[in-house]
Amino acid sequence: MSDEWKDSKAEVAGNSSDDKSWKLLEKTLLAGVQEQRRSRRWGIFFKLLTFAYLIGALMLFTPLMDVEKGVSRGKNHTALIEVQGMIADKEPASADNIVGSLRAAFEDSKTKGVILRINSRGGSPVQSGYIYDEIRRLRAEKPDIKVYAVITDLGASGAYYIASAADQIYADKASLVGSIGVTAAGFGFVGIMDKLGVDRRTYTSGEHKAFLDPFQPQKADETQFWQGVLDTTHRQFIASVKQGRGDRLKDKEHPELFSGLVWTGEQAQQLGLVDGLGSASYVAREIIGEKEIVDYTIEESPFDRFSKKLGVSMANQIAMWMGFQGPSLR
Repeated sequence: MSDEWKDSKAEVAGNSSDDKSWKLLEKTLLAGVQEQRRSRRWGIFFKLLTFAYLIGALMLFTPLMDVEKGVSRGKNHTALIEVQGMIADKEPASADNIVGSLRAAFEDSKTKGVILRINSRGGSPVQSGYIYDEIRRLRAEKPDIKVYAVITDLGASGAYYIASAADQIYADKASLVGSIGVTAAGFGFVGIMDKLGVDRRTYTSGEHKAFLDPFQPQKADETQFWQGVLDTTHRQFIASVKQGRGDRLKDKEHPELFSGLVWTGEQAQQLGLVDGLGSASYVAREIIGEKEIVDYTIEESPFDRFSKKLGVSMANQIAMWMGFQGPSLR
C-alpha cells in the first residue's frame, strides 16, 4: 500500500468525522430552535387564554353588577342618579343613561323622591335637552315623586340646563352654578400652513360645506351664520331655564344672568338659580323624608372602561380638540 493511498484514506476518514460532527451540531441547533418555537407558541397560547379569561369574567359579572345596582331594597327609599362629567352621547352622563336611570327610579313603587347629584361643566345641548324633557314628562306623569337636583362642585351650562327641570335645586355655598351660555371652539391653522408652504385641497359639493374647516380662512358671512346658530341655541337654553325655574328667578332681566357667568351656591340662591343649600343626604333626610338612598345610576361596564383605556374614545377627543364638533353648553 503506497503512502499516497494511505494519506488519501486518512483524509476521507477525517472528512467523514467532520461531517458527523457538523450533522450532530446541526441537529443540536435545530432542536434548540424547535424548543424555542414551542416555548413561544405555548407562551402566546397562555397569554391569549388569560386574556380570554379576563374578558369572559368581565362580560359574565357585568350584568350581575348592573342588576344589583338598581335593585330596590324592599322599603321606601330616595333614588339617587349621578350626573358626572361631560354630558354627551356615549359618555356616562349621556341622555340614554340618565333617562334610563330616571325611568327605573320612577317605576319603582318604593321610590319616594329622586335626587340628581350633579357635578358637570355641561356638554351637548341635544343630550341635555333630552334629559330636561324626560324629567318634565315624568314629573307630570307622577307628580307625587319629586325630583331634586343637588349640585356638588360644579353645575354649569348643560348641567344647569338639566337641573332647571327639577322641582327644586340645592347646592353647597361654594358650588359653582350657572354658565348659561353656548360655545363652539376650534383652531385655525391657516398661518401655519402658509409658513410650511402646504396647500389645502378640499373638494366639496355645496358652497359652504367646508365652512368649519380649520385649515381654511374664515369668511364673514359664514362666521355670521355660525353665530346665528349659537344665538338660537342660547335662546332655547334661556327659554328652558325660565320655564323650569319660573318666578323663582329673582330677576329674569338681570343683564348678566344669561351671559355665561358662574356664581357660588350662595350667590346663586340670591339670584333664584337654586332653592337652598344642602347635600344629597340632607335633601334625602330633611326634604324627601327618606334617608335610605338607592343608587340607580347606570354606569359603564368594566369591559367598556377597559375598551376606552385602549383608546376607543381617542378619535372623539381629537375631533373635539380640533373643533370638529357642534355647539356645547358651557
